[in-house]
Amino acid sequence: MSDLIHDFIFDSARRTPAAEALVYGAERCSYAELAALVRQVAAVLLESGVGRGERVAVYMEKRIENVAAMFGAAAAGCVFVPVNPLLKPDQVAYILADCNVKLLVTTAERLTLLAPVLAGCPDLQGVLLATEGQRAPLPENLRRIDWAQVRAHSGETAAPAHRRIDSDMAAILYTSGSTGAPKGVVLSHRNLVAGAHSVASYLEIGPADRLLAVLPLSFDYGLSQLNIAFLRGATAVLMNYLFPKDILEMVAREGITGLAAVPPLWNQLARLAWPASGTLRLITNSGGAMPLPTVDALRAALPQTEIFLMYGLTEAFRSTYLPPAELARRPDSIGRAIPNAEVMVVRPDGSPCLPGEPGELVHRGALVALGYWNDPARTAQRFRPAPGQDPALPITELAVWSGDTVRQDEDGYLYFVGRSDDMIKVSGYRISPTEIEAVLYETGLVGEAAAFGVEHPLLGQAVAVVAVAIDAGDNAADVAALLKECRRRLPAYMVPAHISLRSDNLPRNPNGKIDRNLLRQSLNLQFDDVSTS
Repeated sequence: MSDLIHDFIFDSARRTPAAEALVYGAERCSYAELAALVRQVAAVLLESGVGRGERVAVYMEKRIENVAAMFGAAAAGCVFVPVNPLLKPDQVAYILADCNVKLLVTTAERLTLLAPVLAGCPDLQGVLLATEGQRAPLPENLRRIDWAQVRAHSGETAAPAHRRIDSDMAAILYTSGSTGAPKGVVLSHRNLVAGAHSVASYLEIGPADRLLAVLPLSFDYGLSQLNIAFLRGATAVLMNYLFPKDILEMVAREGITGLAAVPPLWNQLARLAWPASGTLRLITNSGGAMPLPTVDALRAALPQTEIFLMYGLTEAFRSTYLPPAELARRPDSIGRAIPNAEVMVVRPDGSPCLPGEPGELVHRGALVALGYWNDPARTAQRFRPAPGQDPALPITELAVWSGDTVRQDEDGYLYFVGRSDDMIKVSGYRISPTEIEAVLYETGLVGEAAAFGVEHPLLGQAVAVVAVAIDAGDNAADVAALLKECRRRLPAYMVPAHISLRSDNLPRNPNGKIDRNLLRQSLNLQFDDVSTS
């Protein structure tokens, strides 16, 4: 078993050098070619003076150079920091400064946008341009390295790779920062390797699989598509999509067998006309609960495709999955613990919850991250002693306390209730937005919905909803129909005080999840006082 994440590529190159590792548009890259490119990047980084464990940020759209830069940094003994290409220059500069990035890998076009803010990144020493033959402004204090130097390098260098072991840092992934400054989650090689082995085992990924990488590589769920493909010698197809229909076209064109997405994207894909026959062997969902109507629509559209409902968090990569055989019986479940992980449902004092009793999900095991970069306060809040440890153990094992509320049934299957931060508090009642959204989806009138709390002078909070109507029509009538269904199925305190229907998609954070905070802010700007009548 490979101990370091970049060894996945080298091992697959030794087994099947001619096998297709990466596809990007018309570009095809075999495992032998990818391994050589990773070695070339590593050699150039080492010769540029990047030290052991120092950070190398990668800021560009999905492309072969992006992948080679990340795994090349790992092979050099450095730490890669994938930066979401949707982020703006100030957001990128924050990340570069926060984790003391020494070298930035980007394109000429993106460097032009970043140039005015790089002065705020005092540790940055150089830029590797992944686009050949293009110029871009560069501050005088920064060294420029062209990708042509990578391509021309033999891959051999007098500067040996910095020695690393599996417990060392491999990557820092930044969360979206929807509730303040983004947090840099520090992942070890062991985290990434153990996660890949676990997920690849229950998904039964093999060399014949072709995985479509549509999610950002800065997102743990997106990066996972590369890791599990490289582990098993499969093919990863990189895609920077514009519209959901583009995904269906790519699935057909590239013979895709595995597709991973988040609920907002699945909500859109479920409404499209999938071909009657296809190559899709499996689809996966994480990043939130998939609405039941969406599950039903996908089951109907893809009867030969296995659907894996999963739950994960960047701090522990992946925690649970629901076997497809259980989907018909428990379509609203996030499943049970993945291999090599223990998942508990506990009360605030760490004692186990009874079946059906809501509690916090706590994850222990090899996938638990090393904490938040340079943030001991937030690390201490989220990474705490694992419940139920033998008091005779002198060294305390840390677990991730997720901040997510779940419940467990008698058979040990888990059900997502909501994020603690997202819980709505009305007149002393704690309300899960997921429960309200499920009712809205089941009406068949909305394609997307987000429920959240807004400040109310008497109730503390009132429930507000912003949704996207499936069909353009009489908004007032649709709102009335939605309210009627909510009053029929929900207790009075859970009925939305305000429903707003839109025709365009709800805003997303950089990882593709619905941005509730932005919706809340925009609604508060429009409605200073929410009536409950």
